[in-house]
Amino acid sequence: MDRRSFLKKSALGGAAATTLAAPAYAQGKRTLTMVTTWGRGLAGVHDSAQRVADSITAMTDGDLTVDLKAAGELVGAFEVFDAVTSGQADMYHGADYYFVGQHPGYAFFTAVPFGLTAQEQVNWYYHDGGMELHDELGQIFGLKSFLGGNTGAQAGGWFRKEINGPDDFNGLKFRMPGLGGKALGKLGASVQNIPGGEVYQALSSGAIDGTEWIGPWADEKAGFQEITKTYYTAGFHEPGASLSVATNRDVFESLSPAHQKVIEIASAEAHQWNLAQFLANNGAALQRLQSGGVKILEFPDSVWDAFGKASQEVHDENLGDDLYKKIHDSAMASMKSSSGWLGRSSAAYVAQRDRVLG
Repeated sequence: MDRRSFLKKSALGGAAATTLAAPAYAQGKRTLTMVTTWGRGLAGVHDSAQRVADSITAMTDGDLTVDLKAAGELVGAFEVFDAVTSGQADMYHGADYYFVGQHPGYAFFTAVPFGLTAQEQVNWYYHDGGMELHDELGQIFGLKSFLGGNTGAQAGGWFRKEINGPDDFNGLKFRMPGLGGKALGKLGASVQNIPGGEVYQALSSGAIDGTEWIGPWADEKAGFQEITKTYYTAGFHEPGASLSVATNRDVFESLSPAHQKVIEIASAEAHQWNLAQFLANNGAALQRLQSGGVKILEFPDSVWDAFGKASQEVHDENLGDDLYKKIHDSAMASMKSSSGWLGRSSAAYVAQRDRVLG
């Protein structure tokens, strides 16, 4: 699919795009509108978007200013892809797995079930071809994309009752985006894809029976512990979830090489800053949740086995798409290569450190 044919199919292509104002210029300065998939103030994820916007403005001394619009302020959370592709906005910050309906390969630039950890993700992205594949995918839709945040490994989620076996997912109304959600659907769950800013209300009202969000710090900030006390800390679906910054390709190419590089560097810096933000806060937040009566659990092996089987089925269903297969094979090869050393170095060290220091 090329960009022209995509725009004909896009809900925002055509008439909406023709009514848009040109980017703002004043005395050599330019303002870019960034839309996001995040509600304003959502812990960590909105912070990452704001970090990118502020860094671009600061690094260009205001010559390139980013005007950040949170979800709902210009377009809805799941409308940002179409908004940027059509030209209604100049760039978005979000989780690319929200857009697997555009192409399933987008999942790999957030996270896929049983996929890459945060460290493995950047290894692939910067040194094993991931960035080039992100760009190849973006060219189809007229986007120039970079990684621009990372939550680290995400929790298994909040449930109204304990999960003792795979059958407990049958009929469960559960919020989980991306390919992880499709895998959960194979276990009989009724999977919902709900924007982050709406999850608390959905769980509180009973519209859903459970949800994954991010991890202890962001989950505590969201207040899920006020609704249920059953929390699974390890999940299969997002072992190192990246966030992305995508700029309309025509807009990106109209920028100077220096400003293009600023967007790339600001995105990469936000990725590392954001990952550290989540990991620095999760441990203390988990302790507070536990002290507040939250029951910290892990899924039994039978559930992990079911997750694995369902996840492989989801991958297999998409491997007929040549670009998906190209991205999948590249990511999995890089993961295998990276894990061969990481498992014998840092993982082994941490296990011994915990044993020795207690």
